[in-house]
Amino acid sequence: MGVVYVKLRTLIVDDELPARKKIRAFLQEHAEFQVVGECADGEQAVASISALRPDLLFLDVQIPGRNGFEVLDCMKEKASPAVIFVTAFDKYAVRAFEVRAVDYLLKPFNKARFAEALQRFCERRARVNEADRKQELKAAFQEIQRESRDRERILVKSGSRIIFLRKGLIEWVEAQGDYVKFHVGRESHILRETMTAAAEDLDPNRFVRIHRSRIVNLDHVREIRPLWGGDYSVLMRDGTELTMSRTYRASLQAALGGQHSLSERTNE
Repeated sequence: MGVVYVKLRTLIVDDELPARKKIRAFLQEHAEFQVVGECADGEQAVASISALRPDLLFLDVQIPGRNGFEVLDCMKEKASPAVIFVTAFDKYAVRAFEVRAVDYLLKPFNKARFAEALQRFCERRARVNEADRKQELKAAFQEIQRESRDRERILVKSGSRIIFLRKGLIEWVEAQGDYVKFHVGRESHILRETMTAAAEDLDPNRFVRIHRSRIVNLDHVREIRPLWGGDYSVLMRDGTELTMSRTYRASLQAALGGQHSLSERTNE
């Protein structure tokens, strides 16, 4: 009589189809795991976690809709699965995962590393309850976000290349659907990320959100002009003109340290 396994329900979340296929293929060699679904973005992931109640979640950190951090925040305590994070180039996050014994896979990973992550999951599953697991994940995320804010560079994927973008050179940022675009001189670089995540990754003393879809680097602002209805025109040093909605006026005022009234013009 063969061994009877209690299947561990597994959900795969990654926006790249080849990555999902790779995880599914590797899991076929581990009979105790059953893939119950796949998701390509954060919104699907949140809904599927609630509906499918997986035991294990393979979660890409950088996905459209909601990133891996935001998916975690939406997980309910009673339906919180164990998580193996999958990340392409966020090497700065690995230390936080390792220190807190949170499972992760750094792309590209092989079968041996995949099996090791599954083994770590099984060992931790036997001794960590759901509430403790979620608290550990949150603590790891907080550490990652602190490190991210302190880093001088943002890593941007461009095809098969990874571009090291110095934060201080970013002039302004705009939202484009599930992406953000960083403007640096005559160049622009696109990253799959939310505006909220982008804002958290930048120095709040230098970068200010002036609109739900725009962030500016104060070092590159030349002039602020009042418009009708409480809005403002923000003129950048390269001549770009952006509109600041009145709902973000307080944020800019705070960044200026209360030294100037926004009814006055700030000259170069």
